[in-house]
Amino acid sequence: MLKMIKELCALPGISGRENAVREYIIDKIKDFAEYSVDPLGNLLVFKKGKKPAKNKVMLDAHMDEVGLIVTAVTSDGFLRFAKVGGIDTRVMLGRTVTVGDKGITGVIGIKPVHLLEKGADADIPKADDLYIDIGAKSREEALEFVRTGDSVCFSGEAVEFGNGFIKAKALDDRVGCAILIEIIRSELEYDAWFSFSVQEEIGTRGAQTAAFTIAPDYAIVVETTTAADICGVSGEKRVCLCSGGGAVSFMDRSTLYSRELYDKAFEIAERDGITCQPKTLVAGGNDAGAIHKSRGGVKTLTVSVPCRYLHSPSCVINYSDVGESLRLIKALAEEFAKW
Repeated sequence: MLKMIKELCALPGISGRENAVREYIIDKIKDFAEYSVDPLGNLLVFKKGKKPAKNKVMLDAHMDEVGLIVTAVTSDGFLRFAKVGGIDTRVMLGRTVTVGDKGITGVIGIKPVHLLEKGADADIPKADDLYIDIGAKSREEALEFVRTGDSVCFSGEAVEFGNGFIKAKALDDRVGCAILIEIIRSELEYDAWFSFSVQEEIGTRGAQTAAFTIAPDYAIVVETTTAADICGVSGEKRVCLCSGGGAVSFMDRSTLYSRELYDKAFEIAERDGITCQPKTLVAGGNDAGAIHKSRGGVKTLTVSVPCRYLHSPSCVINYSDVGESLRLIKALAEEFAKW
């Protein structure tokens, strides 16, 4: 899956502009399953197993990444923008970005420190103070290449480093997409349904419609989550650890998960020798928040690959966690299908 993760992360796909990611996934799964695309852009997939499932199980991963969108072009050719999804302004300074369908290179800039008012050099800059420099001399020149509403993605190739670590943009949640592709391309014991959802980063909108259409009994959300196993952080505030296996959530800001399903994840992990861990901080949210409230209610669980520096141009995972998460997710899907 490593090659596939790198290829997925290289694709542009901010919320609402997931086309390239969806086309890539279709190309990978079209010979292994039935699929359709709904009006919102979700890719819905049915994979036939060896046996019919007693319960309908849906596995979900979102295709979109955080990014920016062009809101205006200044008279001197710089681009103003708004955030798409939750991005800490501090991670944007000086970053290289790719703008629009033409793939124009830009750099996020800010007023030089020596021009700031006294004391302002210590302030965290506001997003409104930033701009994108695409090397244009005027508004007219810039408009030859970009226009308002163009998407902006972070740039940078995926890099392997250390002992199994991978750095890339958009690991949230292209890792989840890669895991689902791998499951679809494998032999399944039971029939299964899959949702590659859109617009998770701006309010889990795609998952809401996908779950309504599929109408599952159980759902497994395949995600990434914050790994704060870094310098200066200890205890439960580390959330989860890279190389500690998939992180299973008991609660986040949008879902209080079924204790029965949470316990079952650790029971299966122990039975099958799978490495996993609890997510130890009640924070964040994901597609489970929309899925578990769909129709008459859906029993939902989230398994996440630990990821340092989430929602930044340099997300970091350990590849060992991808394999362990895959094993756990596949075992859970099989268990839920026959309950």
